Amino acid sequence: MDEQHAALETVELEQQHTSGAYPKRPLTILRGRGSTLWDSSGRPYLDMTSGQGVALLGHSHPTIVQAVTDQAQRLITCPEIFYNDQRSALYQALARHTPQGMTRFFLCNSGAEAVEGALKLARLLTGRTEIVAAQGGFHGRTLGALSVTWKAEYRQPFQPLLPGVTHVPFNDLAAAAHAVRASTAAVIVEVVQGEGGVRPARPEYLHGLQRLCDEHGALLIFDEIQTGLGRTGRWFACQHHSVTPDVLCLGKGIAGGLPMGVVAWQAALGGFRRGSHGSTFGGNPLACAAALATLRVLEQEDLPGQAARLGHWLLDRLLRLRSPLLRQVRGQGLMVGIELRCRVTPLLKALMARGVLALPAGSTVLRLLPSLVVEQAELERVCQAIDESLEELYGD
Repeated sequence: MDEQHAALETVELEQQHTSGAYPKRPLTILRGRGSTLWDSSGRPYLDMTSGQGVALLGHSHPTIVQAVTDQAQRLITCPEIFYNDQRSALYQALARHTPQGMTRFFLCNSGAEAVEGALKLARLLTGRTEIVAAQGGFHGRTLGALSVTWKAEYRQPFQPLLPGVTHVPFNDLAAAAHAVRASTAAVIVEVVQGEGGVRPARPEYLHGLQRLCDEHGALLIFDEIQTGLGRTGRWFACQHHSVTPDVLCLGKGIAGGLPMGVVAWQAALGGFRRGSHGSTFGGNPLACAAALATLRVLEQEDLPGQAARLGHWLLDRLLRLRSPLLRQVRGQGLMVGIELRCRVTPLLKALMARGVLALPAGSTVLRLLPSLVVEQAELERVCQAIDESLEELYGD
């Protein structure tokens, strides 16, 4: 069976059995290396999605492949009722990089699970139930994470969700001050909103949230599932503003492509009571080995520093685009949003035709999330494709 016929069979089988939850692009991806993906016809694409931020070190990074191969031959699963060498080494590595005092961790399997864990931890440690979240925020699709996510079309089909959740305007400290009170367990925000349009939080807003939480005895939770681990040019986006949260949620690229989420928090706060939370697969040796390899590469190659340098270059390059369809370019490091005066879908299709894969961030924002190993020459090709696509769309 040739690859074209196999690709058609793949599409037919997926259409026959898929859940229906995902919009599908007409593309069958078979392999990847670095920032490049290849489809079933052998055509290459520059991947500016990095698997929705998961392929932090690019696709099939050799260090990750080797770590997973070696660990799979030793031990794949080991629940947290037993000790394990890979898990303990990962705890140590995480504690070396997380903000000061954040040395307690719960390992799970996704960013949404990390948010669930953070919300449960906040309820447990404060004895309160109310949560304040930001309009435009996205924290996941499980019921707790969905409750603090803003977009109505995600939430409405599954209501009623968690009670006691209040959404306030992002970057509006006065609105937050009105919402946070003695019954508030936690405030949860993204340091840079991802799906909400790649909108960075203002430093004074984050500092103000920290003061509010301290005054009322609430916990400050930063969702750094997308911004963490170097993407914005620092290990964690909150470090740009010298704000340390009580709880930090991590996920996406932390294990180099394998499923993993992490809840990190200030050790002085205490922790979960025995048996109050758990995860069958959380902290398994295979994912821990991949995460250790990921952290090692990030550190040894100073990829956060590279993200800062390339991100500065990319923003400057995009700001020089002169299309009437452009409204604003914003972002931090290698997390960039291009806001349009029209819907983003036609631009996504035009870019794919030119061999570039990107993401939306709402209906009018193009989101670029390249891997941290992307090369400047690859980013230049992306910018050229955006320029050409915008010219084509404006002409239409």
